[in-house]
Amino acid sequence: MITKARQHSDEEILSSMHPLLREWFLSKFKTFTPPQRFAIVESARGKNILVTSPTGSGKTLAAFMSALSMLIERAERKDLSDEVHVVYVSPLKALNNDIKKNLEEPLFEIYELAERKGIDLQKIRVAVRTGDTDAGERQKQMKKPPHILITTPETLAITLCSPKFSKSLRNVRYLIIDEIHAVAENKRGVHLALSMERLQRIQLGKMVRIGLSATIAPIEDVARFLVGREYGFERDCLIADVTFEKKIDIKVVSPMSDFFNLTAEEINERLYNTIAEFVKNSKTTLIFTNTRSATERVVYYLKKRLNDPIKAHHSSLSREVRLEVENELKEGKLKCVVSSTSLELGIDIGYIDLVILLGSPKSINRALQRIGRSGHKLHEISVGKIIVLDPDDLVECTVLAKEAMDRNLDRIRIPENCLDVLCQHVVGMAIEKKWSVDEALALIRNAYPYRNLKREDFISVLRYLSGEFSELERKNVYAKIWFDEREEVFGKRGKMLRPIYYLNVGTIPEEVAINVLTNEGKMVGRVEEDFAERLIFGDIFVLAGRTFRFLKSKGMNIIVEEVEGERPTVPSWFSEQLPLSYDLALRIQKFRREVEDRLEKNAIEWLVKNYSIDRVAANALYRFFVEQKLFSEIPTDRKLVVEKFEGEKNYYFFHTLVGRKANNAISRAFAYRVGIMKDCNVQIVSNDNGFALILAGNKYLNESEIESLFLMPNFEDHLKKSLDHTEMLRRRFRHVAVRSFMILRNYLGREKSVWKQQLNADMILNFLKRYYPDFPVLRETYREIMEDSMDIHNAMEYISRVGKEIELHVVRVPYPSPFAFNLFILGEEDVVLMEDRRRVLKELHEKVMSVIGGEG
Repeated sequence: MITKARQHSDEEILSSMHPLLREWFLSKFKTFTPPQRFAIVESARGKNILVTSPTGSGKTLAAFMSALSMLIERAERKDLSDEVHVVYVSPLKALNNDIKKNLEEPLFEIYELAERKGIDLQKIRVAVRTGDTDAGERQKQMKKPPHILITTPETLAITLCSPKFSKSLRNVRYLIIDEIHAVAENKRGVHLALSMERLQRIQLGKMVRIGLSATIAPIEDVARFLVGREYGFERDCLIADVTFEKKIDIKVVSPMSDFFNLTAEEINERLYNTIAEFVKNSKTTLIFTNTRSATERVVYYLKKRLNDPIKAHHSSLSREVRLEVENELKEGKLKCVVSSTSLELGIDIGYIDLVILLGSPKSINRALQRIGRSGHKLHEISVGKIIVLDPDDLVECTVLAKEAMDRNLDRIRIPENCLDVLCQHVVGMAIEKKWSVDEALALIRNAYPYRNLKREDFISVLRYLSGEFSELERKNVYAKIWFDEREEVFGKRGKMLRPIYYLNVGTIPEEVAINVLTNEGKMVGRVEEDFAERLIFGDIFVLAGRTFRFLKSKGMNIIVEEVEGERPTVPSWFSEQLPLSYDLALRIQKFRREVEDRLEKNAIEWLVKNYSIDRVAANALYRFFVEQKLFSEIPTDRKLVVEKFEGEKNYYFFHTLVGRKANNAISRAFAYRVGIMKDCNVQIVSNDNGFALILAGNKYLNESEIESLFLMPNFEDHLKKSLDHTEMLRRRFRHVAVRSFMILRNYLGREKSVWKQQLNADMILNFLKRYYPDFPVLRETYREIMEDSMDIHNAMEYISRVGKEIELHVVRVPYPSPFAFNLFILGEEDVVLMEDRRRVLKELHEKVMSVIGGEG
């Protein structure tokens, strides 16, 4: 059962702690933080607990307190066996070294205290074990296992198969999963859920699970994910939600009231002056952008305006550069750091008093997490400014800021029954021992994401892994296990399986990054392959806040020289923008209706009073809505507007504000239907607010044809068919095939390049589509695209309501409407640069104003 935890008094908490730990704690802290009031006593009593609270609220210490108490007690009794008693798992390798340091310091002080009191304690060992741990350190851990093991999800899966080291994992009292929000909604989390159950299986005593999370919802599902099931029954878990304790102040800022008539230069000028002003008036500012290119751009322009130390931090920079930035930030040496997503999670970065978000963070949870990095202590207010440069962004952020202040969170979706992750664990389990199908299936169903796994799906995975499809051997896909279907037992095949498993385990797909080196061979950072492919000799680009000229490429490296003061000729990284969450999209639909209802009354006053926006932004938002209403119609939660703009090309704008993931699903299925209906190619553009279908000038859709697109039957089938021959299917199939051990990234120390992996994948994909369309690896590829990448569930939920509680309005327009500007621009191939974009927006806006006669 999932139940709410209660807070405990100082007396209760202190009496649950070992006297030495108690004395140490009281010498350091005046009182307990909310997460500590909820977690310490309960975990000491052997209860599973999930704590969700803001950064800087002492939740990591809350998780370790009862573990330290138990270890000190044993150390005093000389009862500390050479085994792991505490396993701490974090998705971030960078966090692990912080955690080790943060444990070793208190332990050192506690040992000093014990010595003064004449108490002799056994040594409590703490060690980190990740993919970066060298062989010498691993050997040392094998001989003398640490009492506290700090690791990552991938390394945990490997240690479970280690014949020697796994023996030291049989008496784990506490399993601590940190940053659970960062893994719960992806395949790393699914992988971890199975590892947790495999660790549970080998326990001789009771293992207590402690989950730590930032802002997350639905918290009950995350608790179920943390604790899993006990052969059909839900395990108990307490939940402590203390995210409400920290005060937060979010303001949406627009540097301009007119979005359409300024040039790109004027906008940049206003934007960077606004940011510079905020940075000047704060002690330390952290700026989040949504792409790495924007990160580099902001650093470049801020350095021109401010004399203070400013640096970039993103995942393409080398580890050394990132660590240097983190340490300088911690030591208060930097005035400002600009990051893409790399500083979102809990790396300790010291004191920040302002967080600026450039553009929409696309999700309420992400906004709270990023802004929560400021005012790091629990009693301090987190201050955040969201700067918007676009009317769609303004509407989105106005709603987002209010929902974040009211703590109405987005719900995450935990992926279910991922067959590729299952393949990996079945191989891992076969290395451990011989299994009966029933025993293995029961264990797998204990993991929350697999609680509903069908027996036939499990059998299909066993058949694939045991080489039943012998034709695949010609494609170099060999059996990994043996499976006796009559006796229903399986086990590992061959001695080479263990090293194959160790070298290929993990869920994060290999995206090729190209190293950027100077002429002297010094590593600067990395760029993506598709970026490197476009470079020609002499091109100038920005990386790590510095400007470089491209000289030549060599293998998987590009060689550059640093040039100061030159203007970049290549826009750095085009990166996937983050998608808007479905829950937030629904709230924006409702907000549109509320604004429309007030346009005649007191809309601006109402906006300023009820939302975190200033009058300049409120005016701009009001104008945007008035112009849309006068020109076309305003789509809301009760009215779906489809606009027909017919001319040289025929545009059909569907204002389905459901987030880009669901819009991708709807637009692809609709385009497939239109293609069949009209026997033509259909171009698609989509964003968070809707999508456009673009047809040749001689192909039209009438109103009843548009209505027929919303019919539910065969929607899933049509979406699946629309994926045939797409880049997405090819790439995703490679990812899934690698995860399923169908294609090995590394065969006994020999790395296979991503290029070769893709060639293999293409060959196997064509073969399976032709002869085995129901093959588990292919089925999982479609599931991943449709459920995880495209959000088919919410897409279908939305479509099913059109024509019932959502009215469909088809409107003919002489030009794209203000709400369709951004979609129209996406379909114009020649609009590449910011300057072109501004020019087209200005022209479109002038046309709209000429139609509505400058009213409003």
